[in-house]
Amino acid sequence: MELILKQDVQDLGFKDDIVTVKPGYGRNFLIPQGLATLATPSAKKVLAENLRQRAHREQQLIDDAQKIADTLKAMEIKIPAKVGAGDKLFGSVTNIDLADAISKAGESIEKKFISIQGGSIKRTGPYNAKIRLHREVIVEFPFEVIPEAK
Repeated sequence: MELILKQDVQDLGFKDDIVTVKPGYGRNFLIPQGLATLATPSAKKVLAENLRQRAHREQQLIDDAQKIADTLKAMEIKIPAKVGAGDKLFGSVTNIDLADAISKAGESIEKKFISIQGGSIKRTGPYNAKIRLHREVIVEFPFEVIPEAK
């Protein structure tokens, strides 16, 4: 079943992408939730025309995302966390904590655009996260989890 996405859908695609999904997923979830519409020939023509008109605006968004990416690459984030025996943390560090640390450093990024491999961090040390600023601009963001000063 071919669908046109109306919004970004995690692990499926971005807005205005034409995706192929199983019929049950499309009929029972994507279409009723308003996340997608059927990709009929006329809908594809309308989509193509909208994408042509949007090309210039899209380039401006990519340039803005690239500027934010350059700012992020210059940042050095250290997240303090309570540590128990060895280097194990009390609790964990997640994308929410990383989003807060980045916003304190001066750049606001929504937590849903940050993905940490494994979902959460349970030990101190250096880590990498992927930050999706735009469908074409994804930044590898290094950060470090350090023991909290007592």
